[in-house]
Amino acid sequence: MRGWCLFWVSIVLLGCNPGSGTAPVSYRQDLTNLKLPQTPFDYTPALPGYFTDSTHPRYAGHYDNMPANNPTTDVGATLGRVLFYDTRLSANNTISCASCHQQDKGFSDDAVRSEGFQGGLTGRHSMGLANARFYPNGRFFWDERAPTLEAQVLMPIQDPVEMGMSLSTLTGLLSSTPEYPVLFAEAYGSDDITEERIARALAQFVRSMISYQTKFDEGVDTNWQNLTSDETEGAFLFSGMCAKCHQGTLQSSKGAANNGLDVESVFDLGIASDTDLAEDVGKFKIPSLRNVAVTAPYMHDGRFATLEQVIRHYLTGLQAHENLDARLQVNGSPQYLPLSQKQIEQLMAFLNTLTDHALLTDEKFSNPFVNSF
Repeated sequence: MRGWCLFWVSIVLLGCNPGSGTAPVSYRQDLTNLKLPQTPFDYTPALPGYFTDSTHPRYAGHYDNMPANNPTTDVGATLGRVLFYDTRLSANNTISCASCHQQDKGFSDDAVRSEGFQGGLTGRHSMGLANARFYPNGRFFWDERAPTLEAQVLMPIQDPVEMGMSLSTLTGLLSSTPEYPVLFAEAYGSDDITEERIARALAQFVRSMISYQTKFDEGVDTNWQNLTSDETEGAFLFSGMCAKCHQGTLQSSKGAANNGLDVESVFDLGIASDTDLAEDVGKFKIPSLRNVAVTAPYMHDGRFATLEQVIRHYLTGLQAHENLDARLQVNGSPQYLPLSQKQIEQLMAFLNTLTDHALLTDEKFSNPFVNSF
């Protein structure tokens, strides 16, 4: 009965079908601990043509992994935002998704390994989330063990180190709060709180973290005439070397690779941890380079503290692993990049043009809670 009442009140006060993602939201009397606007933030903004126009010479839409059965809506992403920042998703009310994915750090963590709800450390470094929507095979985690983003977002919640919460406990807990039945009714048309709906909302919020307002993006349609001479030189260096793996206008990839971190993979098998295949040993997901300047430390184990250390790895540090990616080899041996110190600085100057300051500061991606729990 309560669900129907909430549903009816939502319709009367919204004046439209809930879950459409376009209606003003005015039913807020149970949301006093949340800083939410009366009209939801726009989580589906108009994107530049290279995201949406398949005829654009730099079209990136083919990297899109958003499923047809879970498109991002304003009300769905709003619910996802609240869930993302809610410490009640952890067993002792101390850790939220945002604890390890911090907005000003490109939704990453500046710790080598993130701290879980009881002080334990995660097994790998926290990956930045910008442009998670544009990874074409749709798999997540460094070892790509999650087949979809909808599957991935539930795993840290249940992880015994990260958040330590069972999903059955979580759905009951959220159902007993004043705010979540309202938010679920707005997003889905009824206040039923299920594991699937939690996953769908969190995935919508993460996919809405699209980086498209960088200095690099400003120059896409003008052949980057807005870049400085050093940034332009860095762009040429990047396109001739780094873009083999970090491809296209989104500096993303179509799969995992072994980038020569170690001669042998002893402590972390990479995606072979999931596939158990010899040819997958030492391969890890290739992340987008959006906001790379603010997501230190780097690599799956956070071994590099600075961007310069990352670049120098490709100058002198490549290891001859049996699965070393072919793009990093020549005649069967590691191919080291021939860069001078000046060129390293120019490459870093270009990488800094990939910082999306709007994404790092936009309120719609910030913590909506007035008080913590």
